Amino acid sequence: MKVTLTRYAITAAVAAFLASVASAQDMSDFKTGPVFTDFGPHAPVQGIGAVPADTEFAVAFDVATPAEEGRRNRGFESAARFVNMHVAAGVPEDNIRLAVVVHGKAVNDLLASPDNASADMVRAMLESGVRFIVCGQSAAAYGINHEDLLPGVEMALSAMTAHALLQQRGYTVNPF
Repeated sequence: MKVTLTRYAITAAVAAFLASVASAQDMSDFKTGPVFTDFGPHAPVQGIGAVPADTEFAVAFDVATPAEEGRRNRGFESAARFVNMHVAAGVPEDNIRLAVVVHGKAVNDLLASPDNASADMVRAMLESGVRFIVCGQSAAAYGINHEDLLPGVEMALSAMTAHALLQQRGYTVNPF
């Protein structure tokens, strides 16, 4: 029994290791910039045509998943990646309008607190014209007032309201 259990444990460990190696991602081609140099990594894609320089984007990102403790919010970083990769592909930065609609526990990643790992990223994105809109219903549920948020973060009646208004202004919702 002891030998079988040991063989099973070794087999399971080897299988887990091989699975992690097989699913490992090669991120060596991913670079940050040209807009956000500390976050928003993207990679060039060979064999695709150039994105026309006159392309205009108006995109809303929906973020409800909070950041892992001590880390930046991945949904916010996806919005930064969108900007970086399209500017790198030739779309003028002025032709990209982004709004990040934040609800659920993710609203805590927009608090003006010293332990908010997303704060510097959000500030830089706000300075670059990315809008962050908090769901007022989520804020109320978590006891958050507008004054508790990073300067420049907006608050809407709800995330649903924010998305409806953005859609009326020509924004599409990015499903990622």
